[in-house]
Amino acid sequence: MIFMIAVPDTSVVVDGRFKALLRDPEFVKDLERIVIAEATVAEVEHLANQGKSSGISGIAELKAIFNIAKEIFVPLDYYGKRPTKYEIDGAKKGDIDAIIREAAIDLGGTLITGDLIQKDIAEAKGIQSIFLNPYKKVKLRIEDFFDSQTLSVHLKDGIMPARKKGKPGSIVLEKYDRIYDEDELKEISLDILERAKTTRDSFIELDEKGASVVQLQEYRIVITSPPFSDRFEITAVRPVRKLTLDDYNLPEQLMRRLEVAEGILIAGAPGMGKSTFAQSIAEYYASQDKIVKTMEKPRDLNVQPEITQYTALEGDMAKTGDILLLVRPDFTVFDEMRVTNDFKIYADMRLAGVGMVGVVHATKPVDAIQRFIGRIELGIIPQLIDTIIFIKNGEVNQVLELEFLVKVPHGMSEADLARPTVEIKDFYSKTPLYEIYTYGEQVVVMPLKSKRKETSPMKKLALSKLKERLNTELAIPFDLEAVSDSRITLYVKNDDIPSIIGKEGKNIRALENAIGFSIDVKPMEKPQEKKGRIPVEVDFREKYILLNVEKRFARKNIKIFVEDGYLDEVNVPKSGKVKISNKNPMAELIEDAVLNGKNLYIML
Repeated sequence: MIFMIAVPDTSVVVDGRFKALLRDPEFVKDLERIVIAEATVAEVEHLANQGKSSGISGIAELKAIFNIAKEIFVPLDYYGKRPTKYEIDGAKKGDIDAIIREAAIDLGGTLITGDLIQKDIAEAKGIQSIFLNPYKKVKLRIEDFFDSQTLSVHLKDGIMPARKKGKPGSIVLEKYDRIYDEDELKEISLDILERAKTTRDSFIELDEKGASVVQLQEYRIVITSPPFSDRFEITAVRPVRKLTLDDYNLPEQLMRRLEVAEGILIAGAPGMGKSTFAQSIAEYYASQDKIVKTMEKPRDLNVQPEITQYTALEGDMAKTGDILLLVRPDFTVFDEMRVTNDFKIYADMRLAGVGMVGVVHATKPVDAIQRFIGRIELGIIPQLIDTIIFIKNGEVNQVLELEFLVKVPHGMSEADLARPTVEIKDFYSKTPLYEIYTYGEQVVVMPLKSKRKETSPMKKLALSKLKERLNTELAIPFDLEAVSDSRITLYVKNDDIPSIIGKEGKNIRALENAIGFSIDVKPMEKPQEKKGRIPVEVDFREKYILLNVEKRFARKNIKIFVEDGYLDEVNVPKSGKVKISNKNPMAELIEDAVLNGKNLYIML
């Protein structure tokens, strides 16, 4: 009978595979002795001194191997020289692996490894070896804290554990009735780290002193410990739902835009559903026969296998961008753009012709564009970004588009003040919302909403007076359109035009003098109502506007449109009157539509 001298390398020690092997009776029956190379101990010690979780777990595994060896009555020895600092630093280049192979040769032992390269080199040198495959997928202890509605789990030493449940916009915090201590949390974290090294679609994205970031299949896990955090802590996040673009019920107008858009920003506050929407866009483009890649750190987007997910190459996203330019994808989704270099990489790839979808944190839609200001030349921004989609509470809240113009900025009057200006407009109504331009050495982001509101009361007063005058004196059907702050167009039937004008314009001049506005009179052409379109009346109040919807629509969801532009979907209350606060941007869009004679209607 030939007895074996087992020489495990670092790969199977730190992840627990060798420990598990010692529990196999078939393996143990032929085992004469266990020899651990001093090089393995030195490498584990080095990692632990750096505060890396792999080193901490490695020490725990060495202790476990020692205890099991005593249980099964197999001698355990340490062999070889301690590697130099230079050799330890060169561990990634194979210096430590070479020392362990030499130990196996000297002892006539069998090398136990989970590293394919180590196995192949050992066989090439005639060294007996056993390759241990990664663990099969087993249920992780961290999964015990999740149910179908759980978004995230928060475990902290000595603190009541909690988990967030629900969906973006309606999240509740649920606490457990048991407190976990540091030893229990370390046990959970070691289990996570071991599985991350051996489970398919799992990665240790970051392993630094006091902090580890792990992508464990669908779970994104952050493990922190002192001195980085005040106590040992584990935070695990998991997407609850995977949505497609169809689930968002996007207007046809926006879907058409996505077909031609090439520079998209998805913005929103943390936890609002940006990444979920980015996933749906990535898979939409993939379904359109586009080659789609992602850039993520960490890789936590839940996308189909056809979409390759890239992380930072050697910790540098710029290197990842260089590789992607060689791969030539049609679209790249850049998740979680934060630092200046991320925005420069986005710009470089977009200017190179790659379609880009960037995900950024922003509390307001315009903030997404402001993240580029100062990092990218102002005049180039409209070439990089054509569509901004703002996500709030898991839904598309607002869509913006950019246009580059040479004009006199709003509020200036001198023609020689004309300058390059980036105009930010509402995608559906095409209403300008912001202007971005340089003034001296400063970049100005000027909101236009307040300027428009200054004239709105004047327009409403003038229209009200004219309506009252016409209703009392003429009693004829008419439509009005506010052309400017000093001119109004009056639409009447052809037969009524002569009486409105009067002999030698007497009547129209009287109306103009009464309200102080110039009036253009034009024939009324009653538009044909399209199928399914239901017109609505609007009442303007001090703090809100009322949409007078028929009571038959009570408790139903309706979609609000101006001309062919979709505004929003709302639920009709029992009264049939939909109240919209003046603070809501939609109120201003509706007001502008009414004042300018545009068709306002609803659809189911």
